[in-house]
Amino acid sequence: MTDRSACRLCGEVASRAFLVRRGVPVHQNLILATREAARAIPRGDLEMCVCEACGFVFNRAFDPSLLRYGESYDNDQTCSSEFRAYLDGLLHRILVERGVRGSVVVEVGCGSGAFLRRLVEDPELENTGYGFDPAYRGPDTAADGRLRFRREMYGPACRVDGAAVVVCRHVIEHVPDPLALLADVRGALLNEADPALFFETPCVDWILRHRVVWDFFYEHCSLFSTRTLAAAFERAGFGVARVGHVFQGQYLWLEAGRRNDGAPQRGAGGTAALAAEFSAHERETTDAWRRTIESERRRGPVALWGAGAKGVTLANLVDPDGELVDCVVDLNPRKQGNYLPGTGHPIVAPEALGARGVVAAVPMNPNYREENVEILARNGLAVRLVDV
Repeated sequence: MTDRSACRLCGEVASRAFLVRRGVPVHQNLILATREAARAIPRGDLEMCVCEACGFVFNRAFDPSLLRYGESYDNDQTCSSEFRAYLDGLLHRILVERGVRGSVVVEVGCGSGAFLRRLVEDPELENTGYGFDPAYRGPDTAADGRLRFRREMYGPACRVDGAAVVVCRHVIEHVPDPLALLADVRGALLNEADPALFFETPCVDWILRHRVVWDFFYEHCSLFSTRTLAAAFERAGFGVARVGHVFQGQYLWLEAGRRNDGAPQRGAGGTAALAAEFSAHERETTDAWRRTIESERRRGPVALWGAGAKGVTLANLVDPDGELVDCVVDLNPRKQGNYLPGTGHPIVAPEALGARGVVAAVPMNPNYREENVEILARNGLAVRLVDV
């Protein structure tokens, strides 16, 4: 039997739990049409561990059999103009800075396919694309047949002839064995002399340093620092060309290619120390947010802004029975009119806040604050934003 405490990256049994939560919703982005269905969502445990040998962070209690990705799963963020502008920057990195043209592009976990379309639809780029995602919704082909989508998890059977570019955004953190995923990617690129890989994932050091208690949730079972992300690719036989922070430090962006001669990075960096400090203050931070929402509620109804993973997690932490928070705002029309996983809070459009009498809203991500202010002003809503 495999030791649950063994690191999934370096294999050392040198990990310790720094965050334990029982009975959390296993999904944060399911579309749930009734409050009853939302509150009945399957639950699992968080036992977030940090490897003191290499710094990798993982949920040792993770059970992938509890997850059900499919067409009712929706984590689309492109309804936000701020996020679309951010994606424009990533596309510029790939298409202009790295000159991806005339290439076969594979996107692992393509979601709605929006990002892959931008890489392929312009015929002058001469790119073709293949997207893999069980939650994909849309036609099987697009762009005159230059785009093809498959509703399945990426794996060994998903090899695409001629694929030279692999894009994978916000997938590796959902995978309990990241080295297995990277082995599948490497196997698909064996015949390519100069492949290019572009991976994006949350930065665990940013989460820990800023004590973002709502950024630990069940779907994210593998979390990386710049050091451990580079080490994972080096262990899988790739050469890391670049790894750094994007999205105002919240995410990591890695570019890799063929193997170099360097040995995998060793040592935990500063992640283990950050995890210890986070652990010491996690309960205090959660209680402070509960008191803040209770205080705001004395003035009138309070909303959370963001019905994604962050909003779901904070709502389940501070208001599991749906008694403090009136509703959750989200720009995604597919989520509006539905209910938040775990707590059953109603999900509404920003325009609905006035009719509900909401006087304050807590934005789940400070990167969207200015956009939120603009939306409130445009709708004539006197809603105060309670900054995180």
